[in-house]
Amino acid sequence: MSDAATVGAPLRVVIVDDQTLVRSGFRLILNEAGITVAAEAANGKEAVAAVLQHRPDVVLMDIRMPGMDGLEATRRILGSKPGCDCRIIILTTFDVDEYVYAALTAGASGFLLKDTTPEQLVAAVRTVRSGDALLAPSITRRLIERFAPHQPDQFISHVGLSELTARELQVLRLLAHGLSNAELAAELTLSTATVKTHVARILAKLQLRDRVQAIVLAYQAGLAGPPPSNPAPGEP
Repeated sequence: MSDAATVGAPLRVVIVDDQTLVRSGFRLILNEAGITVAAEAANGKEAVAAVLQHRPDVVLMDIRMPGMDGLEATRRILGSKPGCDCRIIILTTFDVDEYVYAALTAGASGFLLKDTTPEQLVAAVRTVRSGDALLAPSITRRLIERFAPHQPDQFISHVGLSELTARELQVLRLLAHGLSNAELAAELTLSTATVKTHVARILAKLQLRDRVQAIVLAYQAGLAGPPPSNPAPGEP
């Protein structure tokens, strides 16, 4: 996590949208909530430059803009060297959009509809800054079920999957079906703390940013079939 995300440090955001009115409205909402807007950008090219210059905690990224769109900007920001440790929230006017799915696979931490309430906007920024994924698992699953590959010959492999224990694979499959930590704990008869530990280890082994990316990978790797209900043999 970035230095700005340390305890007591101000939360810093970059707003990216080709509409001045949208940027101004978001800036007002965030400022009133005590969140600093480090910069604004009107297109993807400006977004990349602004983010790499200001190193914010969170980026609000419009998905459709002239020139470089938000998808390409997201890829460039998260793939930059040295990398930016920011979290990217995709802004869209559509609740299901193939561009949103592509942005999630590129590393975005979630998405918001542009007609979101001020309270939801502020909560979203704070949620992803803390390291959590923004999307409700059920919404993520709906996106992925629509756009992810469905044929075995289209599934991808990931070297980190071989490093997961049987229990961790079980947790990953359940994540793909939209279970929250509390639901995972109930399903597996574990404490919530133990579930959080399993999720953290899954993310570390697979080198993923958050739960959204874990769900995306589970579908891409063909792990999102009927989830097992019983604990894996020999696993806690």
